[in-house]
Amino acid sequence: MSTIGELSVAAETFALGETIERVPEATFDVERVVAHDADRVMPFVWASAPDREALEDAFAADASVDNVERLSDLDGEWLYRMEWVARVQFVVHALLEEQATVLNAESERGRWQLRLLFPDRDSLSRTYDFCREHDIDIDVDAIYAMENERHARFGLTEEQAEALNAAFEHGYYEVPRDLSVADLADELDISHQALSERFRRAHGNLVESTLIVNDEETEPQATPDL
Repeated sequence: MSTIGELSVAAETFALGETIERVPEATFDVERVVAHDADRVMPFVWASAPDREALEDAFAADASVDNVERLSDLDGEWLYRMEWVARVQFVVHALLEEQATVLNAESERGRWQLRLLFPDRDSLSRTYDFCREHDIDIDVDAIYAMENERHARFGLTEEQAEALNAAFEHGYYEVPRDLSVADLADELDISHQALSERFRRAHGNLVESTLIVNDEETEPQATPDL
């Protein structure tokens, strides 16, 4: 059965680690990841930072990144196409060897939070073992069958579901609103920018899953720990 793993990887052991060290305020939200060969992957990355020029200077100095191209500028966020050419062994392994799909990847507080869809639980276990064998600092935060979790069926990450639930509970969707985005960000202990990005992706995933994709409801099943 298809299995979703929510994984956390230290930035310094993954792509863009040097950029995150140079510009710690920067946040990244990966739109899509394609593995071309065993040495590199090509993601499309939404980025935000206080200073775009400083961010792009950091890209230029980051040994894990090559061929960076800015594709779009949207209200303080920038979409880049780039190649990750170092410290991407585990992603290459997951995509090419285990036929996994990267559903979501975000950077926050010096770590990458990734959500990967694997063909089965064994392929996730092999990817975890691969990381441990290659000294990649990785944590498995959650594992579940794709059909098991309500938020998974709607394409939401744990963080996106948490943000939407908190927004609803605190009256963010009331008219007039009972809570601002800034207040809700404080409640969740994340930045205003991070919450805005989380909302954008969550709302997009909900639209895609409920209005665009005709998913069938399935009964939840228990999934054992890794």
